[in-house]
Amino acid sequence: MRKALIAGNWKMFKTEEEAVLLAEDLARRVADVEDREILICPPFVYIHPLVHTLVGSNVLVGAQNVFWEDQGAFTGEVSAPMIRSIGARFVIIGHSERRQYFAETDTTVNKRLMACLKASLTPIVCVGESLQERESGRTLDVIGAQLRGGLKGVAAQDAARLVIAYEPVWAIGTGRTATPQIAQEVHAFIRSVLTEISGQASAEAIRILYGGSVKPDNVDDLMAQADIDGALVGGASLEAASFERIIRYRG
Repeated sequence: MRKALIAGNWKMFKTEEEAVLLAEDLARRVADVEDREILICPPFVYIHPLVHTLVGSNVLVGAQNVFWEDQGAFTGEVSAPMIRSIGARFVIIGHSERRQYFAETDTTVNKRLMACLKASLTPIVCVGESLQERESGRTLDVIGAQLRGGLKGVAAQDAARLVIAYEPVWAIGTGRTATPQIAQEVHAFIRSVLTEISGQASAEAIRILYGGSVKPDNVDDLMAQADIDGALVGGASLEAASFERIIRYRG
């Protein structure tokens, strides 16, 4: 049985004071939640203070990106060992905004993924299609290529440690959401590709999150789907009450 994971991607929002207050408020609200994992991924500069703020709570902290080398002359980058050393345990990799604005490719996703596994971090690998790709009927081709390229060379025993996030690019920050049926169809396809890559046992253990304008009013229907194992939440994770409602989905 896969344990649900509800992850908040805070993107580039909040001051340090606002971030700490939000984390404290959230931790108080969800202190009794035990049957699902809760994760927040703030900007790099807030990981350390939030790890300390959340000590003893059931809210985990992750990063939004990682570089693939352990150390070196790479000004502005942050490595997996650095992220691990300050208490983060998850890393979002290949988010559509990284692909769109920072030239992320399946090859660089793969390099970041390998760095995470080496450092015992859990990668959340994002895949998804654009509106043009969906309208041209290429959704499954695009996602299949992203999975095969991004997960290239991952050993079967390591694959079970992965988390995949399906984020239809056309639904991120637009208010548009894939219907639960559309999301389930793609999630089932993702699991079939994971089976092809790493075998059925690993594929059945991998959690597949849905990300794309997840909100309190649609999370229940999404989480009721067989292959949706959690959510990668953007804007709705920036307010404690809305994120709490998503965490307490009724699926």
